[in-house]
Amino acid sequence: MSINAEALSDPVVKRVRTRHFARAKAEGIKITGLTSYDTLTARIFDDAGIDFLLVGDSAGNTVLGYDSTLPVTVDELIPLTRAVALSVKRALVVADMPFGSYEEGPELALRTAMRFMKETHAHAVKLEGGIRSATQIRRIVEAGIPVMGHVGFTPQSEHGLGGHIIQGRGTEADAVLADAQAVEAAGAFAVVLEMIPAEVAARITAALTIPTISVGAGPHADGQLLVWTDFAGLSTGRVPKFVKQYANLAATLLEAAQAFKTDVDSGNYPGPDHSYDDTSAL
Repeated sequence: MSINAEALSDPVVKRVRTRHFARAKAEGIKITGLTSYDTLTARIFDDAGIDFLLVGDSAGNTVLGYDSTLPVTVDELIPLTRAVALSVKRALVVADMPFGSYEEGPELALRTAMRFMKETHAHAVKLEGGIRSATQIRRIVEAGIPVMGHVGFTPQSEHGLGGHIIQGRGTEADAVLADAQAVEAAGAFAVVLEMIPAEVAARITAALTIPTISVGAGPHADGQLLVWTDFAGLSTGRVPKFVKQYANLAATLLEAAQAFKTDVDSGNYPGPDHSYDDTSAL
């Protein structure tokens, strides 16, 4: 089941709110999330009943051509977030706050969050870091803006972490738990757990009253989030081990583009069915 099947309200949730996340946690209802960066995928995922859409700084890799998320700016994410938020009827839209937009302190974090809320119609923001970001989270929440936290492997800190390395192994588990608890104490409505051992995620999920969202953190979290180009088989680089590919859009699009080129080269396209004449309706 997803949030759409919650038992304490109407059978169908017309708009997912942060209170539905809390209810899902309490009732053991799984939460589903995908990234989205445009109106077309946003509408499709919304129609599919996906509970929340994250306009992630992963757009740096999937949309903007960067080799990491670090160069992404607020100005680049705002139009993408606006496109997604204006295209959905049900899903909760979360705007990802990029590197450099909140690290300097709570006032910068609040200004960034306010820009996203005012200029994009998003419903919440997300930022990385546990204990180190707790003050920023608290300041944003105090202003009435919902915040989703993010601990474990935090991509914006990949250089400081030594690369894409699983976090929370062995004695590091307590530190990840402390980070998640700091996010909860600061007022976040949910927290992403990325690339940590499944048993550590289970421990954190049991310890928190807010929902946990797994990105490569195993099956025991309260919800699951994937980058849509990974789950749909559109990514051209290395696909993380934790990703299940539900389609192979790269192969489908390649085949379609090759067929188009062949038809144009041979003169088969456009044919009579694709050409206007004097009697054609506009």
